[in-house]
Amino acid sequence: MGMEKIFNTDKRIRLGIWGLGRGGSFIKAAKELNIDVVAGCDFNDEIRERFHKDCPDAMVTADENEFLSYDMDAVLVATFFTAHADHAIKALEAGFHVMSEVTSFFTPADGVRLVEAVEKSGKIYNLLENYPFTKENMYLAKLWKDGFFGEFQYGEFDYLHECRSLCYRHCILPDFPPVEPGYTVHSWRSWLDFHYYCTHSLGPVMQITGLRPERITALPEKVALPGYLPGSGMAKPCPSLIQMSNGGVMRNLCGATCGDYHMAKRIWGTRAAAESLDGNLKLSLGAAGNSMRTPVQPEWPELADIAETAGHGGGDFWELYYFARQILTGEKAPWDIYSASDVTLAGIMATRSYENGGTPMEIPDFRKPEVREKYRNDYGCMKKPFDPAKIFPDGHDVSKTSVFTSLISKMEEHSVVLRKALDGARVYSQIKDGAVKLEVIQNLNKSLNDLPELFAERASAKELISLYPESPAAFALSGMLTLAEPEALNGEDVLKQKLNDFVNDLLK
Repeated sequence: MGMEKIFNTDKRIRLGIWGLGRGGSFIKAAKELNIDVVAGCDFNDEIRERFHKDCPDAMVTADENEFLSYDMDAVLVATFFTAHADHAIKALEAGFHVMSEVTSFFTPADGVRLVEAVEKSGKIYNLLENYPFTKENMYLAKLWKDGFFGEFQYGEFDYLHECRSLCYRHCILPDFPPVEPGYTVHSWRSWLDFHYYCTHSLGPVMQITGLRPERITALPEKVALPGYLPGSGMAKPCPSLIQMSNGGVMRNLCGATCGDYHMAKRIWGTRAAAESLDGNLKLSLGAAGNSMRTPVQPEWPELADIAETAGHGGGDFWELYYFARQILTGEKAPWDIYSASDVTLAGIMATRSYENGGTPMEIPDFRKPEVREKYRNDYGCMKKPFDPAKIFPDGHDVSKTSVFTSLISKMEEHSVVLRKALDGARVYSQIKDGAVKLEVIQNLNKSLNDLPELFAERASAKELISLYPESPAAFALSGMLTLAEPEALNGEDVLKQKLNDFVNDLLK
């Protein structure tokens, strides 16, 4: 589809991308939307090289000042989570429209600075929260706007994403190598509390219903998954209850479990309800407890062919579409600085609630200058439970410790396959899906091939633990060891025989 058919204009938007790991995934969608990617900025050499291959005519640099002095109209901020506000403000002050990855800021004081920078600049600011713009969620939003569901009563939205491997890699790209130096971990993914990352589950409720979150409570979650560093906020599920501006309530669930749901939802209005798990949307019709329940096939509101091919279920396309539309036509996008502040502050206040034993917290409305004034100097945030650059004690032997990130990454890879194999074999006869049964057998065979590596990795991990037993790294390694246990405790030969027995039995 030609670009003129979308916006009916020949005007082009010159876009620079700041943070080329996640930011690089927007290049394809930008080409369809009167957007020319003309510049990129990232501190990582390999990521810059990948960007250059995708955009050979664009300027690429590691120097943010050189980047912001380039001839552009807009900047996409996809840098480190805790830097979004500073980088967005710097881009606004340089005269650019800004779209920022989630979330918009890390502390309320940063939020006040950002809101006022947007207001002062007169530029457009959009949040890149894409989950409201899946086909299902846009379909529900259209029905809601038409009055189909009535008044919002209650909802449950989940974004569960177990990100253990990302604690030990520089970048979200799946083929990207572990963090270097190998005795350090990711600067924020290794410790950030998942409540801060509430936007993929709360965001859809806000955009479907048009409501803002006003009050939140979150109980402390004390059971963590193994293989993370001590105190990591990424190692747990993070549920909260949120009262919306009409008085309805939603249960917001984000975080890490042993079973991901990137978008599971149930939402009730006074006239109808909807639920979806794994992309199978059902509506309950009839405004009563015995409502008629029916599966439905949602449809895009428009531009379906292009949206289907974009990343994150079409969400990446729609984020850029709304941003470009606002620049080119003046029609406002769904995520302005104020709704971005609402969803960001919900995560901040959730962390404060659980730190206070579940005490309910108000979610301030930064549309109001008098409210912003109360938070102007509020730099309160989650304290890092460890220093990502110092997960071993001072004076550690770098010839030993530099293997940590590569070692723990390989341990996870091999241990997870082993767990899939062993646990799948135990319930094999009850598995209904033939493709899953085949996967169990494939994992058994892969585990057999990987056993020598797994036991070599376990020996290396035990050596590092013995050298630095009180270190955060030793804590993570000790947890990672448990993924392959108790079977691995009996030794390689015994485990090998057990895997072979499973394979032989299942193939009979």
